[in-house]
Amino acid sequence: MKENDIAKKVLDICFEIHKILGPGLFESVYEEILTFELKNNGLFVERQKSLPVYWKGVKINSAFKADLIVEKKVIIELKSVEMLIPAHYKQLLTYLKITDLKLGLLINFNERLLKTGIKRIVNNL
Repeated sequence: MKENDIAKKVLDICFEIHKILGPGLFESVYEEILTFELKNNGLFVERQKSLPVYWKGVKINSAFKADLIVEKKVIIELKSVEMLIPAHYKQLLTYLKITDLKLGLLINFNERLLKTGIKRIVNNL
């Protein structure tokens, strides 16, 4: 399954969750439900995956934690904030670079219309 196919499935599920629950819940609630639904749809999901950073040949374990990595190809960074800020984009781009993955989805569930809270971030895709 390619990155764009995974992203479509993820977003379809996110729209369903948002339609039923709406905005305003904690990020952890959306993360738990999204993980459940992705696995229920047959996708491999790693939740709160520790990501190392290499510094001068030394591996720094657990430097970052990605919210979700789906099918070992797409990083999902979930938010439930008033508005996305540049640091959120930089965070996901950094995750993509250190994992050498190509696609990330930044999803802010705290939007009246979920589509305005979805940002696609690419790393040499």
